[in-house]
Amino acid sequence: MTQQSKDEQQPIEEQPQDQKKPNTVDLLKSTLSAAIGVQSNANREKDFTHGNIKTFVVAGIIFTVLFIGTVITVVNLVLS
Repeated sequence: MTQQSKDEQQPIEEQPQDQKKPNTVDLLKSTLSAAIGVQSNANREKDFTHGNIKTFVVAGIIFTVLFIGTVITVVNLVLS
């Protein structure tokens, strides 16, 4: 008799919408919300429970570079 793992014994169920990994839109919303400081505690917990920290770090770095580039461009346009 072979012993099955717990994953094989239980039927595969769909995860509820709030339990799924964050998609691209969720990642963008979380990054922008965190950048301006208005993200709710529930969303932050959901991000770090179901999301991958690497994707949020990369998104934060990309946002920061784009933000600094935008500020530099606007200042150069105003001063010229």
